[in-house]
Amino acid sequence: MGLTLRMTAAFMLCCALGACSLPRGAALQSEIVGVGQDETPEFAHYQVTRDLLPGIASWPAGKHASKKRNWIKGGRGASGPILAAGDIVKIAIWENGENKLLTTEGVPSANLQTMRVSSSGNLFVPYVGQVRVAGMSPDAARAKIEEMLTPLIPAAQVQLDSEPGQGNAVDLVSGVMRPGSVPMQDRSMTVLGLISQGGGVQPSIENPQLRLIRGSSVYEISMQRVLDEPSLDTGLRPGDKLIVEKDPRYFMALGASGREEIIPFPQDEVTALEAVTLAGGISDTRANPRGILILREYPSSAVRAEGLGGPEHERVVFSIDLTSTDGLFSAQNFHVQPKDLVLATESSATSLRTILQLVGTSIGVANRLD
Repeated sequence: MGLTLRMTAAFMLCCALGACSLPRGAALQSEIVGVGQDETPEFAHYQVTRDLLPGIASWPAGKHASKKRNWIKGGRGASGPILAAGDIVKIAIWENGENKLLTTEGVPSANLQTMRVSSSGNLFVPYVGQVRVAGMSPDAARAKIEEMLTPLIPAAQVQLDSEPGQGNAVDLVSGVMRPGSVPMQDRSMTVLGLISQGGGVQPSIENPQLRLIRGSSVYEISMQRVLDEPSLDTGLRPGDKLIVEKDPRYFMALGASGREEIIPFPQDEVTALEAVTLAGGISDTRANPRGILILREYPSSAVRAEGLGGPEHERVVFSIDLTSTDGLFSAQNFHVQPKDLVLATESSATSLRTILQLVGTSIGVANRLD
């Protein structure tokens, strides 16, 4: 009787399981890429292999890929400050000899009133008039004023000190420890030098991106590229505005992976293998390592009916086999794009394992009842 009861319980459970689908955390690969005989596929499916990679490299970017960005190379100014409109200037004139014009006996120098370089770039010097100094170094401006005073004061010597004004400064807008306006004490200041003066990038910003606003033009690049290529550490000009911000790009991880969430790009380029790792890997008990899928949309202009130079459909599914050498190496060279969906499909063995566990449990219950 005990054997009969156990067999009956197992039979009834198998019938019940056959009549319904078991709950799963992800779809099977066949459910995603499978197409019936009478159905028209609404997507293109490609297996990521060594042979496929060169062709994909020539395809247009995906629908959500980042736009092409421009940046300025080099262009740093000469070492030392340059006078500009709004700078504050202090001038002292020294006289020797008997006939003095600006000084008196016992007071060999005359300190002129503190002046600001006018919007036209000039300074007013007594007995000389307007002297254009904008665009000159303080030393060159001093020599020019001294030369213009010589016909009036043969033994004159000029001392000139300056402080940068608002028109001779750059702005650190955000993304650093100490944002604000930074005077250009030196025209050789570069982007990285400015960030350093601002206390460095805020630790919470992962893969920081740089945005430089110069007049009506905007230039963008990742900070890592500037660090890797010193020629991209461009020189700054007065009025420049620098913004440091987080990388807005992300991809989505779903299915039988360690994480099911939106994952920001931690670096400029993320490969499929890195994306799987960032997603926490694949579950040993649930995932199908032969069925890692990457779902991506392309603009209609990228579609090529013959499949040369572009995908055959706007919706594309790339499948990766992580159990083969070619699949692993190809995954290392396949780049994920923004808003891609990285899906770890469920293993078909999971359902069988669940059924066997349930059957074993039911038989154990039957044994106890017997």
